[in-house]
Parts: sequence; structure tokens; C-alpha cells
Amino acid sequence: MAFGSSARRTQVASRLLQAAIGAVLLVGLATRNLSVVVNATLALSVTFLPGVLARDYGLTVGPGLVLLLTSALFLHTLGMLGLYDGVWWYDHVTHTLSAMLVAGVGYTVTRAVDRYSEAIYLPDRFLAVYIVLVTLAAGVFWEMLEFLAREFAVLLALEPVLVQYGLGDTLVDLVFDAVGAGIVALFGTERFEGLVGRVTVWLEERTAGGR
Repeated sequence: MAFGSSARRTQVASRLLQAAIGAVLLVGLATRNLSVVVNATLALSVTFLPGVLARDYGLTVGPGLVLLLTSALFLHTLGMLGLYDGVWWYDHVTHTLSAMLVAGVGYTVTRAVDRYSEAIYLPDRFLAVYIVLVTLAAGVFWEMLEFLAREFAVLLALEPVLVQYGLGDTLVDLVFDAVGAGIVALFGTERFEGLVGRVTVWLEERTAGGR
């Protein structure tokens, strides 16, 4: 693969964002900011997930999806330094990107199972609605996690690792979750077709290997 290729440039961008998350982690350690340290550590760990899938399961994630994953994690981590509080639209951007990622993963898994199993048939219209509903369900789960993490931290007199700003903010977050899911459902599913094919083949090989 040539260094100047689009895929190579995407890989380099992902590595730079991964390094930037590491830099935010160092800032959190230097300032003794627990929320930054925890979020940056978790985000940096997740960036290695595509490599683990390729190494341990033979399932290769395309560079575009890796970049989307790393971008969403970087923006969330960077937001913990004060952007969530200081920039009114920042939270909307991170929720939209994260929702696009969740919607893409949901579409990939669902479409792969649909193609793998003859017992399952999902019309395109239903699948679009399904993607949005799954993404919203994941968004509700995340909002509940934020609320519980905050309450648990308050109970133990600790600094909250995740911040929840109230019901109004939660509803707005879910709106932008729906926006991100809608973008993928209406315009972005073709970008996940390569991964759908690889997951389908992986399922078929796993089934054949188990027989």
C-alpha cells in the first residue's frame, strides 16, 4: 500500500488522534483531574479494539470506521478538559458522531446476521427504523450510566467521572443521537458494506469451523 494512498492517510490520522488522546491523559495526570484520567484511559483502551479484533478474531475493521471511532473518542476526551462546559454546541457534535458510530455498528451486525441466516429477512425500510431505535436505546443507556455514575460519586464524596446536566440536557442529547442515527440510516449505510461482508464471512467461517 502506497504511503500517499487515502487508506494510509486515514490510518495516520487515526494514529495521531490516538496519540492526542494519550496527551490528554497526561494532562489529566499532571492536573490530577480524575474525570479526565478515567475518560482518557477508557477512550485510549477502546482505540486498540480494532487491532484486537483483527489479531484475535481475524475480523478487519476498515480505516474509515477506525477513524470515526478514534475521532469520536478524541472529541469526547478533549471535551472533558472544559469544552463540554465552555462551548454550547460541543456536546451536540460529540453525541452526533458517537451516534453515527453506534448506528454503523448496529447496521453492520444486523445486516450481517440478516445475510448469514436464511431464517431472517429485514426489509430496508424496517432496517432504517431499527437502526434509529437501537441507537436511541444505546443513548438512553448512556444517559442512565451518566446519572448513576454522578449519583454514586456524590454518595462517596468523589469527583464525578461522568457529568449529567439534567432532564433537559438529556432530551437534547437524545435528539442529536437521533440525528446521527438518521444520517447513517439515510445516507451512510453503503460505507459499512465492506465491513458487513467481512462480518458475514466471519460468521460463516465460525459456523463451518464448529461443525
